[in-house]
Amino acid sequence: MNINLTLIVQMLVFALLVFGTMKWIWPPILNAMEERARKIAQGLAAAEKGEQELSEARDKADAIIREARERASHIIDQAQHAARDLVEQAKGAASSEGARILAAAQQQIGLDATRAREALRREVAGIAVGAASKLLGREIDARTHADLLDQLAMQI
Repeated sequence: MNINLTLIVQMLVFALLVFGTMKWIWPPILNAMEERARKIAQGLAAAEKGEQELSEARDKADAIIREARERASHIIDQAQHAARDLVEQAKGAASSEGARILAAAQQQIGLDATRAREALRREVAGIAVGAASKLLGREIDARTHADLLDQLAMQI
């Protein structure tokens, strides 16, 4: 092979091209690649941190839900207990009210029976006085009649 000046000039131009590329072009490319690698690493770290925070948030949410369920269960138990107490109180109030109404009714029955007896006594006394006046053949005056009825009612 024949080495001539063209080959030497081409080698010199190639060396200058390699030197220029390594001096002015290659460092910005490497810097851009390093910056991109750093951003990717930061993104991966942030994603991992986010995933970890998400896991912690899920755990906290599960704990809050568990606590809320326990509170709801406790509130339901209290409500059921209160309902049972109210039912028992209502039963007690109803039975006492029923006893009061029964006592009032019995008292009213007693009063009505007494009134009926008194009315019956007066009626019997009236009949007896009417029969006696017919037997005697004369009418007894009203005042004497009332006194006689009262005395007869007391005896009956």
